[in-house]
Parts: sequence; C-alpha cells; structure tokens
Amino acid sequence: MIRLIGYFFGIGTMLALLVAAGAAIYVSHLTEDLPDYEVLAKYEPPVTTRIHASDGSLMAEYAHERRLYLPIQAIPDRVKAAFLSAEDKNFYNHPGVDITGLMRAVITNLQNFGTGRRQVGASTITQQVAKNFLLSSDQTYERKIKELILAFRIEQAYSKDRILELYLNEIYFGMGAYGIAGAALTYYDKSVNELTVSEAAYLASLPKGPANYHPFRHTERALERRNWVIGQMVDNGYVTSEEGVKAKAEPLGVNLRRGGTYLFASEYFTEEVRREIIARYGETALYEGGLSVRTTLDPSLQRLARKVMQGGLIKYDTLRGYRGPIKTVDISGDWGKPLGEVDDLGDVPEWKVAVVLSSDADGLTIGLQPARQESGTQVKERVEGAVSKKDMAWAMRHIVDGKTLKAKSPADVLKPGDVIYVEKKADSDSAYQLRQVPRVEGGMVVMDPHTGRVLAMVGGFSYSVSQFNRATQAMRQPGSAFKPIVYSAALDNGYTPASVIMDAPITIKSGNTVWTPKNYGGRSAGPSTLRSGIEKSRNLMTVRLANDMGMKLVAEYAERFGLYDHLAPYLPMALGSGETTVMRMVSAYSIMANGGKSIKPSLIDRIQDRYGKTVFKHDERTCEGCNAKEWHEQPEPELIDNSEQVLDPMTAYQITSMMEGVVQRGTGATIRELGRHIAGKTGTTNDEKDAWFVGYTPNLVVGLYIGYDQPKGLGHGATGGGLAAPVFKNFMRVALDGKPDVDFKVPAGMKLIAIDRKTGMRAHPGDPNTIIEAFKPGTGPADSYWVIGMGEDGSNGYGGSLSPQANQAIQSGGGGLY
Repeated sequence: MIRLIGYFFGIGTMLALLVAAGAAIYVSHLTEDLPDYEVLAKYEPPVTTRIHASDGSLMAEYAHERRLYLPIQAIPDRVKAAFLSAEDKNFYNHPGVDITGLMRAVITNLQNFGTGRRQVGASTITQQVAKNFLLSSDQTYERKIKELILAFRIEQAYSKDRILELYLNEIYFGMGAYGIAGAALTYYDKSVNELTVSEAAYLASLPKGPANYHPFRHTERALERRNWVIGQMVDNGYVTSEEGVKAKAEPLGVNLRRGGTYLFASEYFTEEVRREIIARYGETALYEGGLSVRTTLDPSLQRLARKVMQGGLIKYDTLRGYRGPIKTVDISGDWGKPLGEVDDLGDVPEWKVAVVLSSDADGLTIGLQPARQESGTQVKERVEGAVSKKDMAWAMRHIVDGKTLKAKSPADVLKPGDVIYVEKKADSDSAYQLRQVPRVEGGMVVMDPHTGRVLAMVGGFSYSVSQFNRATQAMRQPGSAFKPIVYSAALDNGYTPASVIMDAPITIKSGNTVWTPKNYGGRSAGPSTLRSGIEKSRNLMTVRLANDMGMKLVAEYAERFGLYDHLAPYLPMALGSGETTVMRMVSAYSIMANGGKSIKPSLIDRIQDRYGKTVFKHDERTCEGCNAKEWHEQPEPELIDNSEQVLDPMTAYQITSMMEGVVQRGTGATIRELGRHIAGKTGTTNDEKDAWFVGYTPNLVVGLYIGYDQPKGLGHGATGGGLAAPVFKNFMRVALDGKPDVDFKVPAGMKLIAIDRKTGMRAHPGDPNTIIEAFKPGTGPADSYWVIGMGEDGSNGYGGSLSPQANQAIQSGGGGLY
C-alpha cells in the first residue's frame, strides 16, 4: 500500500513538475514580447491647451482628450481616498497584485460558472495602469497574465505615489474627460481642490463604467454606486460616519461645463489665436501639447467693442425695414417643443428666440423658447411675453418679395407661428422688443500703438451666424482712410502741412482710358493747404499730390506701413481703391500714433509648454544687464527697442496734428463732442459700399468698417463720418472714461507757427483766419504764393504732364473714393 501511495505521489510530483515547467515556458514566452514598462517614466499624455485673456480669464480649451495633468502632491487626500476605496483599498500594501482579492474573484467566478452572470475582476490600480498604458483591453487569459507580470515589474520600478499619479491622470471618466482634473472641471466646473466628499465619490464611481453611471440617463444607478463608494470610505476610515451620512444625502449635483469658448464676446479673437497656434506649432501641439497661451485680449474693452459694433449694425439695419420671421412652426399643440428645435444665437445672450402666439393692432403675444436642463431636456414651464406696437415700430416698414411695404398693424407684419428674435426691455419683466440679425456686417480692431498688442477684436455681428472674421480676413477698399499714407509720404519728402494744392476738376487720359475723379458732393474749393485737403477729404487734391510726387513713392510708403504686400503704382490707388484689412489699417495708424516706429500686431503675449517653459513671447526688446547677479555701481539696465523707424517722428506728429483737424473741423467732427485729443480719418468707398473710421489717442488706436459681405451700396449719405465715426465715438466715450486727456507729444525741435488757413503763408498779427501749424527745422510757411497743380498760365486746370506711373494704367471705376 505504501509502495502504491509512493507510486502515485511520484506520478503526481512528475505531473506537477511538468505543469510547472509548461507554465514557466508559457510565461517565459509571454515575457519575450512584453511592452517596455520603463516608458512610464517618460509619460506625456495628451493634455488640454488653455487660452487665457490678459487678466488670466479662461477664454477657451482645445483637446482631443480633455485632460490637465496633476502631480500626486496636488491631489487632495479625500480624492485619493475615494479612488482607493472604489478601486483598490489595499493599494499601499500589496506588491502589485492583491492575492486575497484575486482568490475571492476566482471563487466567485467558479460559483457563477454557467449562470450567465458576468465574471468579476480583481484588478488592482497597478494592474489597471499596466493595462491602460501598455496593453489592450482584450478579455483573454493571455492578456491577464501579461497584466499580472507587468504589475509586479511596475511595482518594483516605481513608487506607489507615482503609480497612483499615472492612474488618476490617465483614466477616462466619460463626457470626453480624461484624468481627475479634467473630470472635476467637466462634471462640476471645479478644481480638484474644491471637490466635496460626495463629488469625489461620484467621480471615483465612473472609471468602472462611465456610461453605466451617467448622471442624467442613469441617475439612480449613479447615486447607488456613489453611495457605495462613500460607504467604503467610511469603512476604510477615510471619513467619519456622520460625514458619510451627510454625503449620501446630497444629490449628484452635476454641473456640466460647456465646451468651446468661456469668455463672453471673445469668439472671433479666440478663433484667430487658434489659427495662429496651428500655423506656428501644428494641430498636434494645439490639441495634445498642453500649451498655456496668454493673449493680449482686454475683456472689458472686448465687451465694449462688441456692444458698440453690434449697436451700429443694428441701428443701420433697422432703418432698412423688417425682413420677416426666422421661420414658421406649428403652435396648435405644445408650442415649446418645435420652438426648442430652433437654434439660438449663443453669443448674443440678450436676444431670445420666441414664437408669435397672437398678433393684433396693439402688438404681439409671444412664447419664449423653453430653457434646457443640464441633461439637455426642456423644462416643462412655458413663459409668455409681449411686444407692443411701439417696440416694433421700425418693423412697420417690412419687406415682402423685395418690396418695402408700410404696415398699419403688427398683424400685417407677423402671424401666429412666426419665429422671431426678441430682446427684453430693461424696465419690465414681460415686455420685449423685436429684433432681427443685420445683413450688414463689419470688423473692428483695438490696439496698443506702442506694443502692437491687440486689445479687442470684433469680426462681425455674431460668431454663431458667421465665423468669417471681417477684422482680419475681409479684404476691403479703405477709401479716404488711406489718404493719411499719401500725405505722410508727402510730408516725409519736402512738403509741409501749409503746402497749397489745387482742388479743381481734373481729367486724366491714358491711351483710350479717361479717368475723372471727383470730390464727394462734386464741388471743389480751389487752392487749399494739405491740412485742409485731409480735413475735408478732398479727392482732387490727393490725386494731384500723388501725381506730383509720383505713385511709386506712395506705393513704397503703403508697403512700408504694412498696408499692402505690393501696391500697384496707379493713381486711383491714392484714393484707397486697393483692398486691405482692418487689422492692417489699424497697424498702419499705430505707426503714426507712436512716433513713426514699426509695430508687429500680436494677439499673443506669451506661450508656455506643459512644463511652464516659455516657448514664445511677443516682446522682442533686448535688455543688456538685466540678469546681472550683483550690483557694482553699474547704471540701471535699459530696455532697447529695435523697432524700425518707418516714419520721421516729426512727420508722424504733423500728420497726427492734421488728423486732429479731421476731428475738430472735418469729416469726423461728430467725435469732437468727446472733448479729447483724438486724431482720425473717415473713409467711404465708391457708391458708399464701405464706411470706415480709424482714429487714435496717444495710447489707443481703434479702426472699423461697416459694409455688406457682398459689397453693395449702403445708401446715399452712408459715409464713414455718418456710420463708422459714431461707433468709434461710442467706444471711446466709455474706454477713455476716467482716464486723463493726454495731448500728442511735440517732438523736440519742431517749430509751431501761425499761418493763414487758406494761403498757407505766415499769418499777420490779428488775422482771424489763422491756425498754428507744425514745421520741421529748416522749413516754414512759403514766402510766395505757389499752388501745386496750377497751370503755368495761372489757370486752375491740371498743369503739366502725367507722371510715368500715372501713364502705366488708369483702372476704370477706381476713382471717386472719399
């Protein structure tokens, strides 16, 4: 018997050895192609790029995986406790595999074999790190064995805190959120440090299956799972029983953070920054690189620019009549449901989508679009309001089939079921005004002339309606807003503000082409000074001046100012018939505002990589000695500005002084009521297709245009002084409020001399028709009367021959800009 037992024992031992040897060979085979776990030391996950305004406000986030990487030291203990309780309570005690938990899972799975129940797992956090970083999610025994082997190796190579850090920053939480920091922002719009016990427990519930514990679709299941995690936290001693009871009593409280742009009114600016980052570093860096971008945007100026620009567009558009409803819906049942399907203007929160419930001679009864809950479902409450006839008076002129009709009653304009935009009146809870999205558009840029920092940008009425940025992408004719470039070229090359030019009819022939430019209104003033020509925006004077000095010189200055990459040297170009952008116009005027130095417009101050290292900064000034370690009575370091001097500082002051005259006495006189030192120039193109104003103080430059995207006439009298200048004025009134009125600095050496406004000659004492004019050293008022452009016989016709540039080509339709 003993021999038999020994026999069987020997056979069993041999079989065990064979099984062990086979298992060893199998495991050895598996380890041959195991991933290199050392890559975890260089782990750089895709991280969200964040864009901030100049004051630190978050503007936007871009990511394929919304993740913000946090070191383990930055994660609160209660958050770590929630995940340890939910996933691996013995994490800090086991060697990578929880043997007790593994055996318990094996026994449970054997008991459930054949019952159809899902097998339970016993993966530790270390095993999950191995699977998530190094392996696939295949449900196979081979993958599980590899996971166990890697878990042991990872535990030997890395500390527990490092493993937990990798886990908490990698896992997926649903809703597009990766990592605990991203999850806290996505689900609760909070930083990790602000999470409560209840919130941390819910987030710890999600890695097991985000879809199974969706906060809105499976609320009860989510609450049950969260409460279980809280219970585990109590059992493990992380929170007290009282804290656990209180946490379980709280609702989920999910407050989803919306994606996209976060800072109000910054959509156009943000998109321009996004495009610049892609152009500079590529899409991968934007969506995965974890860049921190500090922009130049001033949120208060941005909100103001958006407000005044929208106001100008609305004012112009409403004077043209009402074009009808957005659409018509069936209101026979619950009108809230079809109304909820209509897209609103997300970036114009003042406006609400509404449906007309009834209309009569007194006005409209409207139903407002129902709000939506966090889950996306409509609220059950239905809110009604009213639009009086007075608050839609402008719409009594309504357009039907291209014809403008005059209505007697609101019922003639809108019918029940018509969907409209309305804006709540400030003095009422239920009274609204009728609105419509303007067809006319425009662009606006606000810039610091000393640094080129773009402080605000408006690319159109609404980013929701059109993403086309009219401040940077729209190529428009600047009209007379280009004239300061022509006059700057003249002042830089021997002319003075007191030089006299003939303002009289002129006809220019080149081959079979005849060009007859005209002043706005068709009148001419005869001999006038350069100052008078720019103040009154005289086309005929500008053409004569450009021809006298040569269009090649004008084109050179236009390119030097950055308005054009290449300007054809044709005379009509002197009247602003070449196309450019608002951004370029504002940059050019900034050169005149800052004493003639070139500037590089910038939307970005600084870019840092994921580690905080600065990889880009806009300020290119150098500072020798700024990093001195010790002071040995050396002089204080100075910032050295290496900007190119585009324009003589004295010329810059002269043209600025002349454009102050535009505001005081000329086409921009509406701005005079601000009582500030402001220089600027209006611009209106052929057939009044675009209306411009670009102006500046010593420290702020603002430029804008108003016009249709498909250029067409804005209507007779729709000039830069009538449309664009009031928008500029409304902006400056608020932007400069509370700031001192700073005068433009007169360069040292300039002479201020009283001259006769009309003749440009030195004024006599007591002469009432005088003005103080600035002259460079070696120049001054003329001793004799001479008119540029007057015929040799003294006539007021065009004298002399055309310049070679003018004979190159006269573009038809290019003249008559003002």
